[in-house]
Amino acid sequence: MEYGIVLLALAVIFGLFMAWGIGANDVANAMGTSVGSRALTIRQAVVVAGIFVFAGAWLAGGEVTQTIRSGMVDSDLLADSPDLLVFGMLAALAAAGTWLMVASHFGWPVSTTHSIIGAIIGFAVVGLGFEVVRWERVGTIAISWVLSPMIGGMIAFALFRSVQILILDTVDPLKNAKRWAPLYIFLTAMVTSLVTILRGLRHVGLELTAFQSYSLALVVSLGITVAGTLAVHRLQFNGSEYDEQTSHFGNVEKVFGVLMIITGSAMAFALGSNDVANAVGPLAAVVDVIQTGEVDPETLVPMWVLLLGGFGIVFGLFTYGHKVIATVGSGITQLTPSRGYAATAAAAATVVLASGTGLPISTTHTLVGAILGVGLARGIAAIDLRLVRMIFMSWIVTLPAGAILAILFFFVLRGLLG
Repeated sequence: MEYGIVLLALAVIFGLFMAWGIGANDVANAMGTSVGSRALTIRQAVVVAGIFVFAGAWLAGGEVTQTIRSGMVDSDLLADSPDLLVFGMLAALAAAGTWLMVASHFGWPVSTTHSIIGAIIGFAVVGLGFEVVRWERVGTIAISWVLSPMIGGMIAFALFRSVQILILDTVDPLKNAKRWAPLYIFLTAMVTSLVTILRGLRHVGLELTAFQSYSLALVVSLGITVAGTLAVHRLQFNGSEYDEQTSHFGNVEKVFGVLMIITGSAMAFALGSNDVANAVGPLAAVVDVIQTGEVDPETLVPMWVLLLGGFGIVFGLFTYGHKVIATVGSGITQLTPSRGYAATAAAAATVVLASGTGLPISTTHTLVGAILGVGLARGIAAIDLRLVRMIFMSWIVTLPAGAILAILFFFVLRGLLG
C-alpha cells in the first residue's frame, strides 16, 4: 500500500492518543471514588490503576477484535476498499481521542466506547453512505444513556441505605461495621470476581460455562472475604468515634476503606481488559490491512499493540486523569469510603447484570448514576445538580461530536494521503 510506513506510524500515534484519552477519562472515573473517599491518595490510585489496568489490557484484552466496532457498519461493504478502512479507522482514532481530551479538560466523564462508535459512524456515512450504518444499534446506545445511570443509581441507593440502617444509624456503628463487614466484603468480592471472569477471562481463551464461572467466583470470593476480614480486625482504631469536621464516623470509614481498595482494583482490571479494545481494535485493523492489503472482519490483536494500548492508558491516567477524578470523587457529591464503596460496588453489579442479560450499558454512565444514587440516599441537597446537568449534556454530545470530528479528519487524511 502506498504510504504504508506513514500510515502505520500515524496508526500507532493515533492509537496511543486514543489510549491516553481512555486513561485520562474512563480509568480516571473508575478510580475517582477511591480518591474522593480518601481510601487512596491520588498517587496510590495511579499506581493501583496502573498495575491492574495494564494487567487487564495485557492478560485479558486480546479478544478477537471486530474490525468495525460493535457491528455499526457491515464489514463486507469495505472488502473491496481497504484504503477506505485505513483512512476511516485513523480518522476514528484521532476524532475519539480529540473528544476525550476535550471532555477530560473540562472534567466530564464520558463513554470512550460511545466516542469511538460515533467516530466510526461519521466516517462510514461520508465514505460509504448514510444507509450503511445500522441505525437500530445507535438506538440501543441512546437507551443506555437512560438505562445505565438508572440501574446503577437504584442499586447504589439500596446498598447505601442498607449501610445506613445496619451500621451508620445504629447505637454502636463501629461494632456493627465489624459485624457486617464480612457480608459486604463477600458481596463486593463476588460482584467484582464476576466482572473479571465474565468480562475478562473470556478474552484469554478460557471458555467457562455459567456454572464454572459462578463456582470460580464463589471460591475466589470466600478467599477474599477471609483475607479482608483479617485485614479489618488488624486495623488500628482511634478513640474518637465521630468526626465533627467531616461529619462521618472515622473508625467505620476505615473498615470501608479496605472494601474500596478491592472494588477499585477489580474495576481497573475490568476497564483495562475491555476498554483497551476501543484503542487497539481500530489500530489492529489498520496494521492488518497495511500488512496484508485485505480487509479481515476478525483481526487478532498482536501482543505489541496490546502493550502499546496498556501503556497509553496508564500514561493518560498519570498525566491528565486528575480532572475527571475530581469530578467523580468530590464534584457530584461528597464521598466517604462507605459512600464510595456503595457506588463502585453498585456499578460493578450493574456491569455483571448487563454481561448476563445483554443490556446495552456504559460503565462510565453506570458509575455516575451510582454516585447520584448514593447522593440521593443523603437527600437531593447533597448533589451538585448544575454539574450533573453538564455531565448529562456531555453524554448526549459525545456521539455526534465523535462523528463530526471523524468526518473532518477523514477528509484531511484522504486529501493528504489518498
